[in-house]
Amino acid sequence: MKKNPYQAYGEKRRAAHQLRQLQETRILPEGRAERDGQNLINFASNDYLGLSQHPALIARAQDYVARYGAGMTASRLVTGNAPVYTAIEERLARGKGGETALVMNSGYQANVTLLAALADAEIVGRPVVVLADRLCHNSLLQGALLAGARLIRFRHNDYDHLDTLLREHSGKAHVIIVSESVFSMDGDCADLPALIALAQRYEAMLYIDEAHATGLFGPDGFGFAAAHPGKIDVAMGTFGKALGSFGAYVVCSAILRDYLVQRCGGLIYSTALPPAVLGSIEAALELLPHMEKERTYVQAQAERLREALCTQGWNCGASTTQIIPVILGDEEAATELADILQQNGLLAVAIRPPTVPRGTSRLRLSVSAAHKEKDIDRLIEVMAAQASRFAVPAALAS
Repeated sequence: MKKNPYQAYGEKRRAAHQLRQLQETRILPEGRAERDGQNLINFASNDYLGLSQHPALIARAQDYVARYGAGMTASRLVTGNAPVYTAIEERLARGKGGETALVMNSGYQANVTLLAALADAEIVGRPVVVLADRLCHNSLLQGALLAGARLIRFRHNDYDHLDTLLREHSGKAHVIIVSESVFSMDGDCADLPALIALAQRYEAMLYIDEAHATGLFGPDGFGFAAAHPGKIDVAMGTFGKALGSFGAYVVCSAILRDYLVQRCGGLIYSTALPPAVLGSIEAALELLPHMEKERTYVQAQAERLREALCTQGWNCGASTTQIIPVILGDEEAATELADILQQNGLLAVAIRPPTVPRGTSRLRLSVSAAHKEKDIDRLIEVMAAQASRFAVPAALAS
């Protein structure tokens, strides 16, 4: 009998040490999590400012449930467009220096459906080419493919390569340049001024994903794009990482916002975010401008951790942010090291292909304002004990 193809796929991934599994995890205060009955220091979360456990977010969420109920019951275009949406979108637009904003339901859904709408050749009246950084998130690539656009990936942060591609396609197609500002798996940053200059030179649309920059960088923590008001066509970000809640947003021109309300399936066909989520988003945005101390602490601790790991011989790539990869190359090594860390009271997840390129399996460490200095010290200590066995210096990495 022929083997079930879906089962065969899972077995193939298991044999390659790439099998994904759902593991029950309870998020706890002070940068901790409970898994398999263990209380662990959580270095796997995107809760960069510790806001998921902040009393103000919890209180506002509880208040909104009590006042407005558990759900919105319909899409924003039907009955789900609660008044609080306007206040949130106005605050986002001001914070990022944009004309207007639109709240979406999740980061993945936003990227897929925003790009699918923007890259529609039928609407723009000519072929569409999406030039995406090689390390862009899967959701951005899927959005381009859903639209039927031609997707070309330029070498990571290689703007000479991007320039070559722009010269080739500008004038022949509607070109959209796509990049993250902080790359989610490598923790390095795009050069936004360079991208802006190229977009302007070739009259291309510029789409920047600020999911991992929102909260930690730029004026008042509103992301790197906020330092370039009016120069980025589409700045997307999320509320589920540094802002501790859930959902996503896009900041753009009023013309684009009006178009997206007509054409973006993720907005049109999704039930609106529930009141509790909107309350926590509102509270997080109110706190954000006043959290410079936390932002400074996160970057200082990330730099301390990165320097210690590099001194021990680990390959941390080009990271300059709160996200620090420990690149091992081999899938089995990554999963084994993650298990050793858990045995020592530390939670870090092994990231393997296809999430990252083949041969770059890693642990993805992230620093939070909820971490105490002694938590960072503990991670440094445990990693030092494993360096002679696992570390693959950058000079030797493939």
